[in-house]
Order: sequence, then C-alpha cells, then structure tokens
Amino acid sequence: MRKPYLIVLISTLFFGWMVSEKPAPDPEFPDELVQFTPYEHNPVFAGTKASTWDHHIRERGYILREGKNWYLWYTGYKDGKSTTKYLGLATSSDGFTWKRHPENPIYTQGWVEDMSVVKSGSTYYMFAEGKEDVAHLLTSTDRLHWEERGPLDIRGVDGKPLSAGPYGTPAIWKEGGVWYLFYERNDAAVWLATSKDLKSWKNVQDEPVLKCGPEKYDQFAVATNQIIKHKGLYYMYYHASAFKDWREWTNNVAVSKDLIHWKKYAKNPIMENNTSSGFLVHDGTKYRLYTMHPDVRVFLPTSQP
Repeated sequence: MRKPYLIVLISTLFFGWMVSEKPAPDPEFPDELVQFTPYEHNPVFAGTKASTWDHHIRERGYILREGKNWYLWYTGYKDGKSTTKYLGLATSSDGFTWKRHPENPIYTQGWVEDMSVVKSGSTYYMFAEGKEDVAHLLTSTDRLHWEERGPLDIRGVDGKPLSAGPYGTPAIWKEGGVWYLFYERNDAAVWLATSKDLKSWKNVQDEPVLKCGPEKYDQFAVATNQIIKHKGLYYMYYHASAFKDWREWTNNVAVSKDLIHWKKYAKNPIMENNTSSGFLVHDGTKYRLYTMHPDVRVFLPTSQP
C-alpha cells in the first residue's frame, strides 16, 4: 500500500527539480524584446541587382509605421565603395510587401546613409551619415521631400568642438523637450550628446556610454541603431562585431534606467549570421525586429507578450 505514495513522492521531487532547473525569465529583458524567429519569406526588400541607382542597398535604413501605412527609407548605390549613396523611399500596408516610390531616389543633393528618423509635431527629422561618416540633419513635412540642415555640431563637456574625424551612425531619442544623440567614432564606442535646439550638441560626459567588449561578440565594434522605452526602462539595440576586420556583424541589446549607464543582455547576440543594423517596429500588437544590411529581413516574436 505504500508503493503508490512512494511513487508520487519521487515524481513530485523529480518534477520539482526539473522546474527549479528551468531558467527564470529576466525581468529586465522580457522575451518580447529579445526572442525573435525569422519570417519565412525573407528578405522582404533588397537591392534591384539591376542597372539602377539602387543596385545595392546598405547600412541602416529606417522604418516608421503610421496608422496602416509603413514607410521605409533606405540607402541605394551602384558598384564602388566611393559611389555616392542616395536616399530612397518604399511604402507598405503590412510591413512585409514593399513598393518603391516612383520618384526615387528622393534625395540626390548629398550622401545619405545610416539614417534614424523621428517625427516631432508635423516635422520629420532624419539624422544620417554623410560622406566620410559625418552625421548631418535633414527635415521634411511630407516624408518625401527633404531639406538639408547641415552637419551636427557636437561638442565635448567643456564646450569645445570634437576632434577631427568621423562621428556617425546617429541614433535619436527625444523626451521632455531634450534630444538625445547616440553616435559612434570609428565604431570603437558609443557616446551620448544632448540638445534642446538641434543647433548644437553637448556630450553628457566625454567617456563613452557603451564600449566594446569585454565580451567576445562585440570586442571590435559597436554602434547604436535604436533607443526605445518599454515599461519604464530604456533599451538600446546595437550592432557589433567580434572580428577586427568587421567581416561579420550581430545584433544586440542593452538596458538602462537613465540613458547613460547601460547593462548588456547576458544572452547577446540576439541575432547572428551577419544580419546587421537591427531595430524594433511595433505593428500595433507586438514588436517586430527588422534588420537592414545587406538586405531587409523581418523577425517575428517567438512568443506573444
């Protein structure tokens, strides 16, 4: 008569042990922000591979969803490293099937790549890299026609201009009337500068807010793609390389309470296989992860929030 009770006891202990061994969810990195599955019809957008201005696409394009409409700005170019990189626009009704705008390229007055787009009021602000990786600002009121506003004037804590050299991959966050600019220099680290008027920017500190390593996956390059706010915390999506020659890139995430001090996700990278320049877009019910280089791919949440 005691055997059934013994079996129940052993089973209870065994399954209890199994449950205790299962990793507990990390409240700072909820599944809906870090676990994604590739869309079965990737890529959803790419260079034409034909004799067009956008034979190739590259670097970070950017996607905004407004109501039922989706807008994708992207960088197109022909063969050649020094070829001018122009700005194109594609639209979609679902974020999966994209149509190039008939007026492409929509901006040909200068080099535009690695853009980050923010709408404030009735104006769209595009922060992008120009030639030689110098960040500059363009504005628009219709998403199609853009006006150049010039290179960003970034200064150190002491008010002196940055030393000569590149400052690119601008990623923007706006909150409480303050603009926050995350930028890299030679992909060696990420700095943070702020502005209230978009005319001048000042570092919050002259030390980077995100450095390479010591983890292997990001020991040779880091650059911010996007900042979002989720349940009171800030999340930085950034791409990185574990190789000195940058032959392969990954997508990663870090969390912060103040936009200055960042904690990297212990299970980075969240996306490998040389898919780069990733960021999240909310489709109305959940986040999707889009990667932009060397083509546009979509990754859907592995589990619902």
